[in-house]
Amino acid sequence: MNKAVRKKMLIKTYESLFGVFGQQHCTLDYRAPHELMIATIMSAQCTDARVNKVTAELFVKYPDVEAFASARQEELEDAIKSVGFYHNKAKHIINACRDVLERFSGKVPESMDELTSLDGIGRKTANVILGDAFGIPGFPVDTHVKRVLQRLGLVSSDDPVRIEREVTALVPDKLWVNFSHIIILHGRTVCLARKPRCEECVLSSDCEYYKNKK
Repeated sequence: MNKAVRKKMLIKTYESLFGVFGQQHCTLDYRAPHELMIATIMSAQCTDARVNKVTAELFVKYPDVEAFASARQEELEDAIKSVGFYHNKAKHIINACRDVLERFSGKVPESMDELTSLDGIGRKTANVILGDAFGIPGFPVDTHVKRVLQRLGLVSSDDPVRIEREVTALVPDKLWVNFSHIIILHGRTVCLARKPRCEECVLSSDCEYYKNKK
């Protein structure tokens, strides 16, 4: 598939999914950029619903960056234990908040390079923060985005960073944030990892996985 055809199919995919899901937003609950940063660190290999249950109390106990930066790791671990991998996540949260205080005057930075310099922040997390907290175009690639685009045959790589670059090179930046959101929703509700609901899928007519499955 050449670039022109791939671009056309990506835009068609966006339009089809937009027809189902419309304009979406991050499903993590937050009121400030630092809360989204912390929630995204916690969301690794954990559902957003579980993270939201934990942060409902967590953000009351630790109301700002300063509170997280000065938190005792054992206490923070206990508060976030149910999200899994709590030891590393607590360490990342404390270190990232200390960096925000010491290097960025207490404000979460608004660039990819600065965000990914923080402990526990990779490109996917940084793209979520940029897009949802700051309205800066970003295309987060998680397991759902990767799976859906690969099944459609619209990306040639298995690497999330390369997938991000392939898509953003062909899709207008004003669509990036919502495109990621609606692909994720599609992956969670229709294009499931084990038993995809191909017969219900609005993308099935263009899907390589479905064509090979029949």
